[in-house]
Amino acid sequence: MQPQAPASKSPERMPDLISPRDLPTWVPGEILSRSDTLGWNGIAQRSYRYRGMDVDIPPMDTFMVVDYCRGRTPMDRKFDGRWTRAECRPGNFSLLTRSARSHWHWTEDVEVSHVYVSMDLMSRVAIDMLGREVGDIRLHDVLRQNDPVVTGISREIAREAEHNNVGGPLYVEALGVQLAVHLLRHYAIVAQPENDPSGGLTAYQIRRLKEFVDARLHERIGLEDLAGELGLGVWTFSRRFRRAYGRPAYAFVIDRRLARAQDLLRRGRLAVKQVAASCGFSDQAHMTRMFRARLGVTPAQFRQQV
Repeated sequence: MQPQAPASKSPERMPDLISPRDLPTWVPGEILSRSDTLGWNGIAQRSYRYRGMDVDIPPMDTFMVVDYCRGRTPMDRKFDGRWTRAECRPGNFSLLTRSARSHWHWTEDVEVSHVYVSMDLMSRVAIDMLGREVGDIRLHDVLRQNDPVVTGISREIAREAEHNNVGGPLYVEALGVQLAVHLLRHYAIVAQPENDPSGGLTAYQIRRLKEFVDARLHERIGLEDLAGELGLGVWTFSRRFRRAYGRPAYAFVIDRRLARAQDLLRRGRLAVKQVAASCGFSDQAHMTRMFRARLGVTPAQFRQQV
């Protein structure tokens, strides 16, 4: 049954994906702890104190474990078009899969710990576990569950966020791998990669490469980085990428840099030199050569035309 009389209202426009740092925009609460500045890799944590609310949550770019620490409340959640209801209390946890919109409604004050697991970490662990490439990964629809392994790891991660002990990033990375293994064993569906009769890369792998490159355009991106993102050897990756894309991998990176540069030039806020640096070109002259070769104009001329 759909809840009545919402206690709060989320913004109407919903983005494609949000990060854990964006979540308070949609679910406002008092932040009790956070790992934002601790240098963790693949894992993040935040603890919140929430009042009763009725909220829409946009799809997130990570998997989320919600550990209920204090208080108890009736909880209604709409996920994948279906409502579920349970009373959540300390010792329970909820799961929310990546890239899934959800609606949550609860009436009592609670304190919760969120542990966010990246798609990159889940994919790497799944590849190691299964000994093969994997496609999409989805967590089961879990609103209330008791599992000492999940709760124990989540609370240890939360303690590290609170105390920032020596060796914290290394310790949390090990905890994150344990958590990912347990979730994949008991609470996940791992899809096979989409078939590609050409022997190239799957659509899912191409999408992962785009996300990987776009997040690192300001950095140097080598062939080893691209191959490693997909868990492939350099030679295998190069052969399969050329079959899928029709060009070598370095051309793909240049294309993404040029696409970002064109977008920034259209906005007109940055100098051409700043655009070149933010898009990963070695200098302004390098970006100008690429613009002339691919588009037939210089960056300045492109800006004048738009």
